[in-house]
Amino acid sequence: VTRPVRVGYGRRAFGATLTVLTTGANAPLLEMRKERLRERVNACYGYAAIAKIHITQTAPEGFAEGQAAFHPATGHTAAAAPTPTSAEARAEAQSVVAPVADKTLREALEALGTNILSRNRT
Repeated sequence: VTRPVRVGYGRRAFGATLTVLTTGANAPLLEMRKERLRERVNACYGYAAIAKIHITQTAPEGFAEGQAAFHPATGHTAAAAPTPTSAEARAEAQSVVAPVADKTLREALEALGTNILSRNRT
């Protein structure tokens, strides 16, 4: 529900300020969980690199010119099209999962294998 925008360092302060972008509806929830978010980010760094978190709100489409559009990290945006899969990747995935007896599992594994093989070739 958030997107990191920037990490700013003060002149005399210890630790940095992480600025995150979120939609208005998620801002109160994020405000309540701000300390937990800071702990998780610092766990990635391995030390207390982030001292404060600043929350910036925006609308999905923006209210004025220059307003940044916010799209969650899921990748399911209107502008993003799914990556086309190649026939070679599908054929290779089908040959690998052919011994699987359960049809539903075989189809799921085939789709997964096709996606993985297509990404590795691009």
